Amino acid sequence: MAVDIGIDLGTASILVYVKGKGVILKEPSVVAFDRDSNEVKAIGEEARLMLGRTPGNIIAVRPLRQGVISDYTVTEKMIKYFVQKALGRRTFQKPRISICVPSGVTEVERNAVQQATFAAGARDVYLIEEPVAAAIGAGIDISKACGNLIVDIGGGTTDVAVISLGGTVVSTSLKVAGDDFDEAIVRYMKKKHNLLIGDRTAEDIKIKIGTTYPLIENEAMEVSGRNLVTGLPKTVTVTSAETERALQGTSNQIIEAIISVLERTPPELSADILERGIMLTGGGAKLRGLEEMIEERTGINTMTAEEPTQVVAIGTGEYVELMSARREL
Repeated sequence: MAVDIGIDLGTASILVYVKGKGVILKEPSVVAFDRDSNEVKAIGEEARLMLGRTPGNIIAVRPLRQGVISDYTVTEKMIKYFVQKALGRRTFQKPRISICVPSGVTEVERNAVQQATFAAGARDVYLIEEPVAAAIGAGIDISKACGNLIVDIGGGTTDVAVISLGGTVVSTSLKVAGDDFDEAIVRYMKKKHNLLIGDRTAEDIKIKIGTTYPLIENEAMEVSGRNLVTGLPKTVTVTSAETERALQGTSNQIIEAIISVLERTPPELSADILERGIMLTGGGAKLRGLEEMIEERTGINTMTAEEPTQVVAIGTGEYVELMSARREL
């Protein structure tokens, strides 16, 4: 039997959707390989644990930067590994794979994704834009002549798009997303506390106490890192009010992108968006305060999808079924 697979090829993590089973795999898009022998040592979660902790000859890399392929060979090996892991070894026919790309990618970048997927063992490859996949996965009927505004905040890119009649009417892709929130926290800790922390610690702060909007009750956590003055390990207490200040610049860029898309939206679709609201998807949508901040700045009701991290993968997988049903019609 031929199998349909949907892959959310993200900068931070890869999700694999198999028809009839749902999302069966979610792992970080990290590959660790030996620089001397060029041999892959680990992929996914195992490789992520090695980030920043490897000896000189073993390097852990993210082969995707800002939603596009930065290392073709490593990406091909990674896709192959995840497809085999999702299907098991017993496949008689090559799978049909639909894979998502950010809305602003160039033709060269699209071809790179397509070629890497074919090389990983696909029979057919369908490319789908992230906001369209997110809308399908969030349960929105995109085939209707009705405007829907989707904001997909991933690890490397934020895609903002108005979707109607199964396609994108107005869109923008911003190379600012979850990773930039982490970097903003790293910069703030350096500047305010003279403390150098790693990306994993910054992500931890973002998940536990991070916010872009004032919380009713201020939260705090202890953070350890290296003191930039003495060079010795040091622990400081960080509050959620501080993370709000740290994340202000990055969250403002996302809101400006949403406003620029709304300014270019045809008036009929603007009326639909005002009625239906803005839908947030992607891992970055889990950051507290984003909904309230967008709502305050745009005046439009904003909500987050039920499983924000999975909707793109689900939509990518369901896209093949949607296309074949359309062809039959």
